[in-house]
Amino acid sequence: MLIRTFRMTLHPGQEAEYQRRHDQIWPELSEALRRAGILDYRIFLDRESLALFAVMQLRDDHQVDRLAEREVMQRWWDYMADIMATHDDHSPVTVPLEEVFTFLPVEST
Repeated sequence: MLIRTFRMTLHPGQEAEYQRRHDQIWPELSEALRRAGILDYRIFLDRESLALFAVMQLRDDHQVDRLAEREVMQRWWDYMADIMATHDDHSPVTVPLEEVFTFLPVEST
């Protein structure tokens, strides 16, 4: 299993709207994410900086890099473009994060 992490930026005052839109994620987008090989996808908000930190666990054979080709993904980007930093094509501006620490507890017997 692979892990991909990145940072995005929310526009000021859009915290509740970002949460609302994700609470109502479209079923067809959820299905596209699942089919692309995303096993777990979490986004965390730093309310002070408005940075969004995303963590995705991916299948080894994931197709996440091809999601941009999907019409539903492009529609989602268009839908989200007014509340977060995006590129000209409305894809979110993302900054990859570097892993600096991992803790994996060992179960005691």
